[in-house]
Amino acid sequence: MPYQIEGLPVERFAGLFGADTAALAAQGVVRVTAQHKPGYPCRITLEDAEPGETLLLVNYEDHPVATPYRNRYAIYVREAALAPAKLVDTLPAIFENRPIALRAFDANGMLQNAALALAGDVDAQIKRLFADPAIAYLQAHNAAHGCFAARIDRAAAD
Repeated sequence: MPYQIEGLPVERFAGLFGADTAALAAQGVVRVTAQHKPGYPCRITLEDAEPGETLLLVNYEDHPVATPYRNRYAIYVREAALAPAKLVDTLPAIFENRPIALRAFDANGMLQNAALALAGDVDAQIKRLFADPAIAYLQAHNAAHGCFAARIDRAAAD
């Protein structure tokens, strides 16, 4: 079962890049500097920022559905991000060495299943969840911190 993972669109955040601290604060956004790698996963590039690189910590609605599963939480985006990652049947770098909580939703945005994927198990868990035809998409979250990592969709079969 092929799947695809795309980073968030740069355009969604570009108006914040380079803004001064007061303008960011007025929107509830905080500029941070990566202190180590890993630890600052960008949701656009789906990679951890390099130490010294600046990111924006923003509140992002990752699951904008009209169900009780609507969700928003803090995420990082790199200010230097140029384009979103686009991966097919490949896991993003931000999934490495992190436990990933996978939430499986139907086309109506209702949770149907879930799995905790540990190191080396993410691909198999994604494929297991997508084996159910009722699952329309998955949401990946960092299991420890609970923040959104990426949306995973079925890819068109070649």
